[in-house]
Amino acid sequence: MLATPFLTRRTALLGAAALPLTIAAHKATAAAPMLGSSTTRFNRIKLGAFEVTALLAGTRTVPDPHKIFGLNASDADFAAASAAANIPTDKAQFFFTPTVVNTGTELVLFDTGLNAAGITDALAAAGYSPDQIDVVVLTHMHGDHIGGLMNNGSPTFANARYVTGATEFNAWDKTGNDGFNTNVRPLAENMTMIDDGHSPTSGITAIAAFGHTPGHMAYMLDSDGEQLLLGADFANHYVWSLAHPDWEVSFDQDKTTAAATRRRLLSMLAADKTPFIGYHMPFPALGYVETQGDGFQYTPSSYQLMLDR
Repeated sequence: MLATPFLTRRTALLGAAALPLTIAAHKATAAAPMLGSSTTRFNRIKLGAFEVTALLAGTRTVPDPHKIFGLNASDADFAAASAAANIPTDKAQFFFTPTVVNTGTELVLFDTGLNAAGITDALAAAGYSPDQIDVVVLTHMHGDHIGGLMNNGSPTFANARYVTGATEFNAWDKTGNDGFNTNVRPLAENMTMIDDGHSPTSGITAIAAFGHTPGHMAYMLDSDGEQLLLGADFANHYVWSLAHPDWEVSFDQDKTTAAATRRRLLSMLAADKTPFIGYHMPFPALGYVETQGDGFQYTPSSYQLMLDR
């Protein structure tokens, strides 16, 4: 039998005295480089028989958010709302979040981000490739939603069919701009136009959410009795758009209609306790809406949609 070493108070103190030298030497040789802020590129949940994957196709810091949000609010009111949420007034972080829905029979992509590189990188991180996309649904025609449609002059999603709102397409087809002409118009012959209440594929229903653009659409997912709204841009900020839905947003083309749409959809989400993915909500862009005074409050999802139901 091996003898158990006898630890005296003196040997314990000697060992402790030597310890700081060992730690100091270890610290001196183990410094790691700073890697900078980071986040995940995708978040996947199960909704009934569907898999829903939010993709971070890009993020950037934008200065002077009061020039974008709360155009009809005073500096004092904007500052007070920001302070209450513990966010600054001189800058905001924008997120761009396309979403992939696997229905079990089709892989459906909602919006395409700012550019092809952003959306294809995010898809790859989530385990998908562009050629697997069966359907591309465009909620509206702003550049940060259609920018990834084309890649060096060729369709990014070579095997996909395309769906968008008829009102939205017709409005942009009449006026046009460089982004629409470059990314959307070449795909028009392979594009199905739908209206409010129509379905781009089984289990997904278009909801008119006009105002942000002439024919902006949100989409309700419904599988095995579970629902989730893909809200796109009906609300563009988790504080300034929810707590104050009547505050005007520079990106909204028809500000009065956009505000009415915000109130209608936020009221529905709060009443029904339906989760939603907002294209510009803080990533992973998934949360719930609660009423708060005359406005609403955004509550990020925690583990509700991770549980077996």
